Amino acid sequence: MIPAIGSSFATNSTIAPSNTPSVSSGVAPSTGASSVDFNEFTEVLSRVMVDAVDTMKSAEATSIQGVNGKASTQAVVEAVMSAERTLQTAVAVRDKAVAAYMELSRMAI
Repeated sequence: MIPAIGSSFATNSTIAPSNTPSVSSGVAPSTGASSVDFNEFTEVLSRVMVDAVDTMKSAEATSIQGVNGKASTQAVVEAVMSAERTLQTAVAVRDKAVAAYMELSRMAI
């Protein structure tokens, strides 16, 4: 079984400012103004994935309510369309991550 995305990253309750080195990230700080902390990125990605799963579960629950006659057709369509947008976004992010990995793997060392 594949573990959940959020479980594979260690969550850190404190995020170091981008200009100070972070010991837990294992990434050397850059001196430029566009320094990004690795833990901050993983936390944002984890939150986005949790929100995506919640959207899919909500759409499924609304669809079941619609089948049982407890939700309007409009509510079901809105929930399903929201789930579709969420799935398309997740697939696009996955495709970009795979493309970036493939590009890195083709680089000469």
